Amino acid sequence: MNRISEYSALAEAEIRALDFPKDEFDGLYAPVAYGMQAGGKRLRPTLLLMAADAFGKCPEKALRPAVGIEMFHNFTLLHDDVMDKSDLRRGRPTVHSKWDENTAILSGDTMLTLATKLISEVDDSILRPVLDTFNDQALRVYEGQRLDMDFENLDEVDFDRYIEMIKAKTGALLGGAAKIGALIGGASSEDADRMYDFGMMLGVAFQIEDDYLDTFGNADTFGKPIGGDINNNKKTFLMVKAIAMGGPNADALKAALRMPAGPTKVKTVTRIYEAMGMPAVSKAEVAAYSSKALAAIKKTSLSDEAREAFRKLIDKLIVRTK
Repeated sequence: MNRISEYSALAEAEIRALDFPKDEFDGLYAPVAYGMQAGGKRLRPTLLLMAADAFGKCPEKALRPAVGIEMFHNFTLLHDDVMDKSDLRRGRPTVHSKWDENTAILSGDTMLTLATKLISEVDDSILRPVLDTFNDQALRVYEGQRLDMDFENLDEVDFDRYIEMIKAKTGALLGGAAKIGALIGGASSEDADRMYDFGMMLGVAFQIEDDYLDTFGNADTFGKPIGGDINNNKKTFLMVKAIAMGGPNADALKAALRMPAGPTKVKTVTRIYEAMGMPAVSKAEVAAYSSKALAAIKKTSLSDEAREAFRKLIDKLIVRTK
């Protein structure tokens, strides 16, 4: 396979084919199916399949672990939506708003167990390193979420600390997906570690771009209302970096963030970001972490042709609207 869309379509078809219990336990599994079938970029399973293929494994043989990675990702989104009190996800009602919070928590727990089972469907010879990688990245994601929650109670967040948070919350899962795919493909431990580094740096670039789109994107394509991070005073790359830059505009930003939530607040904060040149700053940071991801790939034993697929993946994620 040589097109990113082919890996994504393969993962999507396997996700759509998942068969969940109904009748008596429909109240448990219907929210799981609802969350899994909401669409999305399917970036994590795509990356796992790409890595397995690059190191010599037929991607169809890695489908179940790939779906497991996506199941885990959607489990974290389901619980995040409860914690953030978000009513929309990918343009649809979130699980807790469609059902209720207790259902969201229990169905989320179910997704975590299902994800672990799916991840375990690998050859016994690599089961231990695959599960170790999965569990390690899971703990990193939880640590990142805890930091993100802690940041909510702080007026200012150290910029380096913010980067560490997104490395954990977003980068670790992409790193884990790339490493697990490489292990399934038969990669050496050294190559698998380099693939983890690739996914980690890609994750940081991806999250910074996501922060950018939440303010400067288009609501119709982004999948959720623009300015949600601003209204929630969420610590994003834009906010943390702009405040760290200091000066009168940073002071104006702090004042604007104290405004009541609403369109006026979003417009005011956005104009301050524009005056500070934050769109260009964000794009430069995305490019820098993309370069670090490429550097990690170049350290692997992969051929130039195999590396090219990952370069195209980076390009696809940088130039996006959602």
